[in-house]
Amino acid sequence: MRTRSIWTVLTAVIVTLLSTVAASAAAAAGPPRGPDGDAFYTPPSPLPDGADGDVVWWRPLPDSGSAKGYLVLYRSRSATDTPIAVSGRILVPAASWTGPGPRPIVSVASGTRGIGDRCAPSKFQPDYEKPLFVDAMLSRGWAVAITDYEGLGTPGLHTYVVGRSEGHTVIDAARAATRLPAAGLAAGGPVAFSGYSQGGGGAAWAGELAPSYAPELRVAGITAGGTPADLNVVAGNLDGGVGFGFLLLASLGLDAAYPELDLPGYLNDRGRRLYATQQDACVDAVFGYAFGHIADYTTSNPLTTAKWQARLAENELGARPPQAPVFLFHGRLDEIIPLSQAQTLRREYCAAGVDVMWRSYLGEHVTTLAFSAGDVVQYLADRFAGKPAHSDC
Repeated sequence: MRTRSIWTVLTAVIVTLLSTVAASAAAAAGPPRGPDGDAFYTPPSPLPDGADGDVVWWRPLPDSGSAKGYLVLYRSRSATDTPIAVSGRILVPAASWTGPGPRPIVSVASGTRGIGDRCAPSKFQPDYEKPLFVDAMLSRGWAVAITDYEGLGTPGLHTYVVGRSEGHTVIDAARAATRLPAAGLAAGGPVAFSGYSQGGGGAAWAGELAPSYAPELRVAGITAGGTPADLNVVAGNLDGGVGFGFLLLASLGLDAAYPELDLPGYLNDRGRRLYATQQDACVDAVFGYAFGHIADYTTSNPLTTAKWQARLAENELGARPPQAPVFLFHGRLDEIIPLSQAQTLRREYCAAGVDVMWRSYLGEHVTTLAFSAGDVVQYLADRFAGKPAHSDC
């Protein structure tokens, strides 16, 4: 009897030791490699426990020679603060970092790709930010994290232009970059948020949310251009304009984030057909709706209702000033996102004491992205170098 008790105790000790060793090995190995193909974008159900920014799984991307890439699925939060899984990419220069401290990370918020899963930035071609400034960022030795946003690639509908959702995913992409052992990136280094158009909104929202949502991040700077800061003003400009298709995408995105908005309840027959057939639309589809009007698709305008106005107000930038310096820029001839509402954001940030560098470019919406690229990279280089931030306030 005594012998049996001894063996029982020894067996329990051995099992405990083996379990501890296995757990330690799993922790050292980091998150598992994910499945191939589109199965990668379908998260495990239920979503594993973890913190915002934790990597669920990953897989390597084809080696470009100058940089190593990783496709990741990571934890984040929706517009209504629900835990979600988001896909994205982490790009790391192949050359060793020779600067002081940890390698800087730029979390890039992509411009509009569309709302369908096939339009996710990690899938969509052409990758128009890559030659303009992502390659330049990598050539400076910085790592780049690029989110796919909520519902792009992953299950659920994309919450297009919904600020809190976009800000969370941009922030958590930077966190995920340091939690993927294969990337070799250390936490605690300088981080920046950068984007244009939809991405300008995502970067600015990341900057506004970071002090409360990710106080551990050392945010060195933010660049946001062509930024949809006030969706009410943007909607008024798009209704009847060349970019009306973007207003359709935005209405679908808001409805996806906030089901109580009940967009179908306002639609006429034409609107219901669009709602049923365009949930997978990519950006190239929007110009087929140029010069359309809200009245063409609705029985009454949802944007004038109290519910919609409340959510639009909730998605207005400027109420939570960032604690990092900001480079805001806009095209003087922007036909999609009005210059006036970007100037209003600049004034609000300045009034709150933010160091804002402001530039306007002689271009419309698309050309301004190209015109500004060099200034964006130089601004971030100065922030990572610790130079004093210029302010035009």
